[in-house]
Amino acid sequence: MLFAIPGGLLFIFDPDGDPFKVLEERAKAGAAQTRDKSNIHQRLDELGKSSELDYQNFRIRQIGFCCGSAALGLVLLRISNHTILASLLVGGLLAALVFVLIDRDLTSQVKKRRQRIEAEFPAVVEMLTLAIAAGETPMSAMFRIAESADGELSKEFATVIADVRTGKPLHLCLDAMGRRVKSVMIRRFIDAIVTATLRGAPLIEVLSRHAVEARANQRNIVMNAAGKAEISMMIPVVFLILPISILFALWPSLTNLNLFAS
Repeated sequence: MLFAIPGGLLFIFDPDGDPFKVLEERAKAGAAQTRDKSNIHQRLDELGKSSELDYQNFRIRQIGFCCGSAALGLVLLRISNHTILASLLVGGLLAALVFVLIDRDLTSQVKKRRQRIEAEFPAVVEMLTLAIAAGETPMSAMFRIAESADGELSKEFATVIADVRTGKPLHLCLDAMGRRVKSVMIRRFIDAIVTATLRGAPLIEVLSRHAVEARANQRNIVMNAAGKAEISMMIPVVFLILPISILFALWPSLTNLNLFAS
């Protein structure tokens, strides 16, 4: 039964249940959507830490380090005979700096894990293609990769297998994996597998095409990294080695000129 009260608030009253329980569930759902404005839950979920305890531990560690750094800075400045206002200001700045650094470190961990997944993707796709071509089902092929391989993508496959064993459909578990791993390559791969599985398309052809694309993409990533490394190597060559080489080449001539002038 649906009730409305002034102010536009709607709530459901179940005559066979507890109306306060319904309100509590709605309040928890609303709090879960609004309490995490910095996407900590999403980043921890991408790292494989999806429980509420992991979120609480991260926040406790973050707030603890902020309070500890602020207290340390406050004590050191008070010992060095600074004013209370300056000590409080520096302590607050230290706490804010540590807060931002820990948040950036979490983002860096997510990016590194995403890069490792994309680096492992071509080999894993080829293994999956060979297993399915040998006659195994997609479920058993993913299980074999999760058991034999050691990497981030194999852990994601293990999570998919665990979700399927709880009773969820395979395509929903794969879709959850694609949403959890924020990678365009993985998202396209999951969409192709789900579409081929639901429509009955040849799965081996889809996997072979993605394996070729993954190898080409990985080669482009390596070439881009090599180009950036080449540019960064030019800095010490131009500003350090080249001036020293010129100096060694001109030093005897300058010395002879000075002797001739004297």
